[in-house]
Amino acid sequence: MIVTRRLAALSGMLLLGVLGGCASGPQPLYYWDGYQQQVYQRFDGKSGTEEQIAALEASVQKARAADRTLPPGFHAHLGMLYADVGKLDQVRQQFETEKALYPESATYMDFLMRKFDK
Repeated sequence: MIVTRRLAALSGMLLLGVLGGCASGPQPLYYWDGYQQQVYQRFDGKSGTEEQIAALEASVQKARAADRTLPPGFHAHLGMLYADVGKLDQVRQQFETEKALYPESATYMDFLMRKFDK
């Protein structure tokens, strides 16, 4: 009788441990880290270009540290910000990164790079 109770208690604790490990849920597909707010602030004019570049660069570092993927459009947006401040080498780098991560953006990224090459 005592062995049965101990076995039942041990089984219950094991079941709770297994189910507790599943409680965290799945991770989001992309590492957003305020990206949506940055885009909104860009179009709302609430923050300057340099400030937005700094915030997005910090997000890049956090995503790398967490081994997470940034969302589609992130590098294209950062490239456009670099274009506003005249850092054309970084514009190309960001557009190429966007193209490599999201091949479906290649046509648009190539179009933008041709515009900046002129």
